[in-house]
Amino acid sequence: MIVRMWHGRVPRGMTKKYREFLRARAIPDYHAIPGNLGVRILQRRDGDVTHFVTMTEWTDLEAIRAFAGPHPELAKYYPEDTEFLLEFEPTVVHYDVVGSSAPGAL
Repeated sequence: MIVRMWHGRVPRGMTKKYREFLRARAIPDYHAIPGNLGVRILQRRDGDVTHFVTMTEWTDLEAIRAFAGPHPELAKYYPEDTEFLLEFEPTVVHYDVVGSSAPGAL
């Protein structure tokens, strides 16, 4: 299993709208790709901004390519992201999962 991690920041006043966007648009998009095993979205407030970390779980790199395109290390953005994000980090980070307490994860 591979975990793909992306980070983004939104103005604090946009937190609720961005969270709603993620639930309505991004999460279903992840789930629609064969090989997606799950999505977790983390949120942390820091002064006037809110940090979001999206952690998606995938069976393999080919499944990630089906989602992200031929260069899986590049971040994937939606047109709507321009309404929310303070910047567009160009890359994501991938981790091989080598241990988990989730039933059936390994």
